[in-house]
Amino acid sequence: MTKSDFSAMAARYRHELYSSVLPFWLDNSQDKQYGGYFTCLERDGSVFDTDKFVWLQGREVWMFAMLYNKVEKNPRWLECALQGGEFLLRNGHDGNFDFYFSLNREGKPLVQPYNIFSNTFACMAFAQLAVATGDAKWTDAARKTFQRILDRRSNPKGIWAKGYPGTRPMKDFALPMIICNMALEIEPIIEDKSLLDKTIEEALHEVFDVFYQPDLGVMVENLAPDGTLLDCFEGRKVNPGHDLEALWFMMNLGLRLGRPEIITKSMDIALRVIEYGWDKEYGGIFYFMDRLGHPTQELEWDQKLWWVHLEAAICMIKGYQLTGNKKALDWFLRLDDYLWSRFKDPEYPEWYGYLNRRGEVLLPLKGGKWKGCFHVPRGLYQIGNILQEIADNK
Repeated sequence: MTKSDFSAMAARYRHELYSSVLPFWLDNSQDKQYGGYFTCLERDGSVFDTDKFVWLQGREVWMFAMLYNKVEKNPRWLECALQGGEFLLRNGHDGNFDFYFSLNREGKPLVQPYNIFSNTFACMAFAQLAVATGDAKWTDAARKTFQRILDRRSNPKGIWAKGYPGTRPMKDFALPMIICNMALEIEPIIEDKSLLDKTIEEALHEVFDVFYQPDLGVMVENLAPDGTLLDCFEGRKVNPGHDLEALWFMMNLGLRLGRPEIITKSMDIALRVIEYGWDKEYGGIFYFMDRLGHPTQELEWDQKLWWVHLEAAICMIKGYQLTGNKKALDWFLRLDDYLWSRFKDPEYPEWYGYLNRRGEVLLPLKGGKWKGCFHVPRGLYQIGNILQEIADNK
């Protein structure tokens, strides 16, 4: 590919982000009466449910604050982030900075703070608002939320855990994965850099030395606390999208730490993961797989999801940029074609989230309980920037 090829692709991603996706969320998601965001949006952006899912609230605050900080001092972006941040800080937690899973429209809690990922995205949101505004209240909120995440790491669900204690304890891959990304996001507002460095090293160890299974070439989603494999539904589960998202986080950590061996290792694993997870019959990446090839407990195992393919595309183009590996570029081009031909809505802004195994639209919604203003805009932003950097360096 030539310099102009990369530049043209970068322009396509950027145009989609700034002319289509961001205006969709600005115009349709903001609750002007109670604050915060609607995320349950029909294909055309109309609201079909007013419950507010806290991790999606945090993600949207983060998105617009991050863009304000890194792209353009657009007052509309900051206004959107601030009103969501105020709603989140006022209503989202239990007073101890443990964040509920969901709220009603007015901000009253619906589901207890069992899900630590509500905390992680609130922490990222507050950290970006602290940078955007210089207001100490956001710094304080981010630090308190970060501390609660550290306090809860060994028992994330606490009293809300469903499993019977002691019979089959497990730890999951998602938490160290998210902490790797969160650590870089909140670095500007953390005073104790040694604590941050320790957190990063622990997360790197968990990803590469504990959850990664060299014999399989993938990470497993759940392990026994001592790091051994479990032969049960949860213990056999593989989520290729999670792996690929984690691996571009690892590449960023490799850059941050000045350790190119982390980048090389991440690239090598990523190529094994995408080969493992790719549907050889219909194309696209499976949502869930069983490491022993047994049927999965998730009935949606063979669906093709928006975030899986966007995170895979970020991983491959970042890996190509940092290592020059031609296989990564080939995979990115395959993913680029799949994303734009299957997930992009040709009539309305934003992208579909859920396809069946054949790549046909399964749900026409643009947002819901799990899909909000995050993976599509973050993916377009990351990929567009990387493509332009490759073009500029050619």
